[in-house]
Amino acid sequence: MIVKNTYGTSVAFSVRTFGVVPDKEFTGSSLERKKKEPEPEDNGDEAKPKPVKKKEGKPKMRHLSRRSKQKIRKKIQCFSRCYKRLSFVTLTFLNKVDDEQAIILLRKFLDNAKKRSEDFQYVWVAERQTKNDEFKGNVHFHIITNKYWKLEKWWNYWIDLQKKNGIVPRDENFKPSSAFDVKQINASNIKGIGSYITKYVTKNKAKFNCQVWNCSKRVSQLYTDFYTSMEYLENFEKLNAIRGQFEVKDTMNRPIIKVKSIDLNRQTLPLYKRLDEKNKIKPIW
Repeated sequence: MIVKNTYGTSVAFSVRTFGVVPDKEFTGSSLERKKKEPEPEDNGDEAKPKPVKKKEGKPKMRHLSRRSKQKIRKKIQCFSRCYKRLSFVTLTFLNKVDDEQAIILLRKFLDNAKKRSEDFQYVWVAERQTKNDEFKGNVHFHIITNKYWKLEKWWNYWIDLQKKNGIVPRDENFKPSSAFDVKQINASNIKGIGSYITKYVTKNKAKFNCQVWNCSKRVSQLYTDFYTSMEYLENFEKLNAIRGQFEVKDTMNRPIIKVKSIDLNRQTLPLYKRLDEKNKIKPIW
């Protein structure tokens, strides 16, 4: 069996059953994506990209799939290993806003932050408001970033950005402090970061008429998994760090998948050093 590892989870799978032998030790980075080459036309010239046809009817609503939630969790955990401190930012709106308009404003906000910040990295996720009765169902955004925010400056900018784009409060003097909320996160507390992920990402079942999540290019380039032999798991067993496990067997009662949940602490985190080093030595940071 071969083991695929990420922070806190190890999945051993049968090569005999799945017929997959990874040719690389690390995976999960956007750098691995193969670029599609245009097919040449009959006249020998390079093929021009075909125009995208717009589909008629109602737009397809998007949601966070199980696979997306797993990917977000992994990206944030690897992101946190590259910086000592992170910020958790929540952006809410002054009035009712549709999803498409909200995503445009989010992009403008992030673009401005990029221009004014060196090495600005982030992961954002959309969520629906449930506690605000006036704007119930309004989209808002959670962002985990490596930036230190000057609260008053960026709060005022977010308020003004909304007003300039037609989102005005019912009361002209209404400038809620919660519109731009920032919490500092100790990046070394990987369990604390995990609690944010669980609260705002894994329980998110809402549907949106816009993109549901995204991250900066450098975060997308982070490797999130690495392969080892079964002997690697013995390290966690010796530390008594396996919190839970389950397995899937074939018709002959042979295990084909074994999933182990690992306790992340000062003793176990050094065992992920190869993933930390892989992400740090890349020329993206």
